[in-house]
Amino acid sequence: MDISELNIRKIDVVRYITPLREGGSLPAIVEGSDGLNYVLKFRGAGQGTKALIADLIGAELARVAGFKVPFLAFAQLDEGFGRAEPDEEIQDLLKFSTGLNLGVYYMSGAITYDPLVYEMDGLLASKIVWLDAYLTNLDRTAKNTNMLYWNREIWLIDHGAALYFHHNIDTWEDHALRPFSMIKDHVLLPIADKLTEADAFMKNKFSGEVIDAIIDLIPNDFIITHLETVDVDERKNIYRQFLKTRLANSGIFLKEAIDAREALI
Repeated sequence: MDISELNIRKIDVVRYITPLREGGSLPAIVEGSDGLNYVLKFRGAGQGTKALIADLIGAELARVAGFKVPFLAFAQLDEGFGRAEPDEEIQDLLKFSTGLNLGVYYMSGAITYDPLVYEMDGLLASKIVWLDAYLTNLDRTAKNTNMLYWNREIWLIDHGAALYFHHNIDTWEDHALRPFSMIKDHVLLPIADKLTEADAFMKNKFSGEVIDAIIDLIPNDFIITHLETVDVDERKNIYRQFLKTRLANSGIFLKEAIDAREALI
């Protein structure tokens, strides 16, 4: 994939359709000004814009690696949107989400991936496990696979729980060099029998140039918020350094994944 293809569309939210109550952050299906429907991730939800940043970085890295990922949009929510919404919880969420949010194309008819129903080859499973260990993604378990089956293909969604180091940003260097012990709970680990091959493949995909291009996509509005005012360039550089350091030391989390899988089988 050419990094020139890393381009996020911009839309306005024109209609709130329905909430999705499966997750604690209460995303919703909305209609965009481009006439398409999106799953909207709100900046006013519990983890704030950090979850949107993690979702953006995770999705675009997955796309570069060749995974199927629904396209994203930066979605503007105007002040006063949803005033007629009768649910007070939703009305508050809309109020606190005025401004730029993150939309994920809504794949109508998609089915939650079930490893007992849909087969996946070992190399693909290994690449997904590697990606989640790299991103420290807590949320790809049997309880919540965050994968969809659509048009006879597996699609990765929702990386908002990844990169949790940024909730305590000063510890980024320590986190960058840590194994990822939660990989033992990954839904695909039992069939991820080609982790070493996946490591070579993924490291070849994620150059410093690719990482820089993805970090450059992060809107300043996701970094400077009413809760936190920081130097945008400095914060973006922390994300760059974390990802590059972790990539250069992938053997640390690769070994953790291999050992966890051997313990399972």
